[in-house]
Amino acid sequence: MEAAMEAGRTSAHRYKLQRRPAPDTGDRLQRYEQVDAQAIHVMVHTFYGCIRQHPRLGEIFERRLAGRWEEHLPRMETFWQSVLLKNGAYKGKPVPAHLKQKELVSADYGEWLSVFRPVIRELFVPDLADEIIAVAERIAQSLWLATFGTPGATPPVELTSQHSDWSGSCW
Repeated sequence: MEAAMEAGRTSAHRYKLQRRPAPDTGDRLQRYEQVDAQAIHVMVHTFYGCIRQHPRLGEIFERRLAGRWEEHLPRMETFWQSVLLKNGAYKGKPVPAHLKQKELVSADYGEWLSVFRPVIRELFVPDLADEIIAVAERIAQSLWLATFGTPGATPPVELTSQHSDWSGSCW
């Protein structure tokens, strides 16, 4: 696995996973056409399964959540339900939680999005995927500004809508 990870890095140190061949059964992924609790559950678990494989972010998450993934994933489901379904269920404070992460560097928010975008594009129909990605980009921009911004700062271009350097699916 480590050799595959090293082979997948570009000069920009982006993480790339090889796309697994499609099953011989002819089955294709059925993309979600709407956001509901089930779609969010799949989104969160798929994304965090991928993020755990990222060479930098995976290590950060593992140090923070070792042995506590079972409590973190439902919290993230609640967060995304609040954001995407506007149900108000999430009562946490994401900015202070991210400010505590002293090992984060400015580029980490762009890296997070470089994994998030293709996962969302795999799971949702294109128009809906674009909407979810736009929301995630606004969240990443807000967190970046709170963590690294200065008065008048503009978030890095990596936090705005673009295709990801991350090639392929991780499942």
